[in-house]
Amino acid sequence: MRVMVTGGAGFIGSAVCRLLAGERDHEILNLDCLTYAASLASLAPIENRPGYRFLKADIRDHEAVGRAFAEFQPDAVLHLAAESHVDRSITGPAAFISTNIVGTHAMLEGARAYWSALPASRRDAFRFLHISTDEVFGSLGEDGLFTEKTPYDPSSPYSASKAASDHLVRAWHRTYGLPAIVTNCSNNYGPYHFPEKLIPLTILNALEGAHLPVYGDGSNVRDWLYVEDHARALEAVLMRGRPGETYNVGGRNERTNLQVVSAICDELDRLFPGPQSRRALIRMVPDRPGHDHRYAIDAAKLENELGWRAQENFETGLARTVRWYVDNPAWWRPLRKTYDGARLGLEKV
Repeated sequence: MRVMVTGGAGFIGSAVCRLLAGERDHEILNLDCLTYAASLASLAPIENRPGYRFLKADIRDHEAVGRAFAEFQPDAVLHLAAESHVDRSITGPAAFISTNIVGTHAMLEGARAYWSALPASRRDAFRFLHISTDEVFGSLGEDGLFTEKTPYDPSSPYSASKAASDHLVRAWHRTYGLPAIVTNCSNNYGPYHFPEKLIPLTILNALEGAHLPVYGDGSNVRDWLYVEDHARALEAVLMRGRPGETYNVGGRNERTNLQVVSAICDELDRLFPGPQSRRALIRMVPDRPGHDHRYAIDAAKLENELGWRAQENFETGLARTVRWYVDNPAWWRPLRKTYDGARLGLEKV
């Protein structure tokens, strides 16, 4: 297949590109404008593959998107390009509205114009897969799971912008017939993750002996999904998913934030024992505004209909992730020069 991946230099997007181009030999066009969280170094394993190519372009640029469709002639689009960090959305929501909503509109219109002109056989086979988040559902109570039928109730500018983009994709399917599919995933973690997010930030701070900030009382719960498992899930949806459907992707790995940070400390203590546990570095800090208490995904539809199963549990995935950061300072050290781990999202108007 010829697959256009937007945001392919980002965390999840690069994992998708490495899977589809590196292990499956699909032809990939990686369309990315290379914002602060993107890194072409994440694509080093496939950068010389014959079927892989990179195009620096902005998804908000209708002309650039149209040219990309016309020249690459994709069989499918995996739309991952997005601003994704909740704290940054609190400080500066405009970028999230522009990229996640306006950019998704440009992608949908580019895809619709291209798809409408395809021969019947290719038009029927075309897919537009939009990758979203479980944060659009808001906060769960102490029990229960998000399903594909859970009403949207976003709390942050980030999740609100993603909810809007999801609605646009469904509207383009219902109004124009564009063969689109939406996925909503839980929190991803793994190699090549920009170090503003909880797990990579904690790993790098702990390696450097810096304080490990945990919001509030640390009781907020997330369902953790190893990024390569997510990439395989998206491949399953791309190949076997039904247009107009939504599929939730989760790892069935609920942990409190304090449990996650403590587990990272324990893994680093195991690898590099010191005079005291790295848990002594943990510091509780003021909570994030609008911080949802609990997310948890029911991935039964994806598992039962498409046959996907996560290959990593939280313990095995975290061990692989910690080891990767220990072994790959050449990837993350340049990023620490541009983002030093300072807290974001508390700026007041």
